[in-house]
Amino acid sequence: MSQHHPARNSTPSPTAASVTVFASAASWIESGALAQCQQVAALDGMVHVAAMPDLHPGKGAPIGAAMASTVLYPFLVGSDIGCGIAVFPIKLKRAVPERLASRFPDLDRALDPERDADDPAWELVQGDVPAGHLDGLGTVGRGNHFVELARVGAVLDPGHASRLGLDAGDLVLVVHSGSRGLGEQILRTHTEAHGAGAAPDPAAYLARHDDAVRWGSLNRRVLAARVAYALGAEPTEPIVDQCHNLVEVRDGVYLHRKGAAPGDGRDVLVAGTRGTASYLVAAHAGPEANHSVAHGAGRKMSRADALRRGRAKHTVEELRRTPVGSLVVCGDRQLLFEEAPTAYKRIEQVIADLVEHQLATPVVSTIPLVTYKTPDLGSTARSDRRGHRGRRGGS
Repeated sequence: MSQHHPARNSTPSPTAASVTVFASAASWIESGALAQCQQVAALDGMVHVAAMPDLHPGKGAPIGAAMASTVLYPFLVGSDIGCGIAVFPIKLKRAVPERLASRFPDLDRALDPERDADDPAWELVQGDVPAGHLDGLGTVGRGNHFVELARVGAVLDPGHASRLGLDAGDLVLVVHSGSRGLGEQILRTHTEAHGAGAAPDPAAYLARHDDAVRWGSLNRRVLAARVAYALGAEPTEPIVDQCHNLVEVRDGVYLHRKGAAPGDGRDVLVAGTRGTASYLVAAHAGPEANHSVAHGAGRKMSRADALRRGRAKHTVEELRRTPVGSLVVCGDRQLLFEEAPTAYKRIEQVIADLVEHQLATPVVSTIPLVTYKTPDLGSTARSDRRGHRGRRGGS
């Protein structure tokens, strides 16, 4: 059962923490996600739970929430520690989706230090790789992760846009990925010994956690470089790179974020879907929001529901070409349906809620041109091999 839920404060019992939901009456929030917020609020040491307008149920804890506690709970961060979204400017002479989609490299194939020693994307890896974890480096992963070539649409705040060097029509790469298997290893090690309980040695957990956060940021840079080179462009530094699965020590408490981006004076890309705009915002969230903002549109259907309903309503080809005219590179048919735009909430409503609650100022919209999920083995893998030979020959 689901329900509309206006923004409100809720304290269900004298022992539970406060819960604030930053969603308007027009927003659709699933009751199961609200129940998870109340369950988290009842944990020992919990101080305050701030739920964002993209809130939806997760495995054991809500996604789209920032949770402050005097106790560190690894399960409130989850397994994809370090997952985040980065935005990289990119310059291309012509941005024709049909031409560029086939040039995306195979981002399921990790970079190998020996086999790919001459791949220029390795230049991004300076010094030691965090935790020495090479497995999966340069891969995007599954689920809602993606790499997207997008065009800046509307400029909504010229001052902030100018500060970021963005103008209408500019091209950007948007990279959404995390620490791949590293975060999963860290959570599994904790869970096997302590279940969903607190970290017995917070400093030890935080040291490994920080490695995963750094790894996730490095991985987004490597992914952007791989795509830039494949499209015939030079890599650039990100103008935005915010992690939304992490814990930080702030004001004497542990601030857990699971699907919530740091919103204390940061620039954040709030992702829409592959068939809608995304919005880059200047965030200015205060303590009631646990200094956090939404990280995306948020699911409104489970993957099973999206698969069942999508197969009844859409063909694969319909999902490869989106309503905004962009193309989706995805050789996994099931994932195409699970990640269909209709499986997500309206990004415009999420942004409106952030504005209404004075958590963020929209800066620009970005419109997808090509969204990469997994390789289309009919064309992408061949293109990657051709591009690889060309780079080797030129080095």
